[in-house]
Amino acid sequence: MISAVVTFPGINRETDVARALTKGAGHAPAMVWHTETTLPQGTDLVVLPGGFSYGDYLRCGAIAARSPVMAAVRAHAARGGLVLAICNGFQIACEAGLLPGVLVRNRNLKFLCHFQHVSVGRADTAFTRRFTAGETVKFCVAHGEGNYTADAATLERLEGDGRVAFRYCDPEGNTAGLGNPNGSERNIAGVFSAGLNVLGLMPHPENLIDPLVGGTDGLRLFESLAA
Repeated sequence: MISAVVTFPGINRETDVARALTKGAGHAPAMVWHTETTLPQGTDLVVLPGGFSYGDYLRCGAIAARSPVMAAVRAHAARGGLVLAICNGFQIACEAGLLPGVLVRNRNLKFLCHFQHVSVGRADTAFTRRFTAGETVKFCVAHGEGNYTADAATLERLEGDGRVAFRYCDPEGNTAGLGNPNGSERNIAGVFSAGLNVLGLMPHPENLIDPLVGGTDGLRLFESLAA
């Protein structure tokens, strides 16, 4: 698998994702600067990593979504290529029209940074085949604008098409109460595109790939891509 990690000014999770790909998928990705207009030949997977692209000015991800490289990313996705968009990358993907909805300020208007349990929506995609549908896994969150929202028709379409990838929950898998850290509609932590080839999620699986830092549930996402 050939992968490329796109970097923008202010992004700070590109090396974490590169390490996760190297460990979980068995290869080091190419690093692509935002001013490039093409992706490496034969690219299978594009990763939009987390951070604070352009200082989160205007709306989070709005400036990065209009970077030159994003035309190539959209074309890659349109051909069925895989795109993994994490945290700020999720915001960028929504702003770029790769995914529906938008990420707004957390319900408590505070930055959140902690371990977070999520339930797995489905296990038959390129991103989730190492998981079991309905199981509870542990990732990390680190965001101030992770509150996913969309209009009612979009939410119903996501539910009906099975495109909710992950939902926030407590350690027992309950989605009520404290299981939702940021106020996201229907506890949505991640969604798929219509073709299931683009995944956007706010939690950071790349931070949970080593038992020394609290767990390895995140590694399975990268192993899924390799498989």
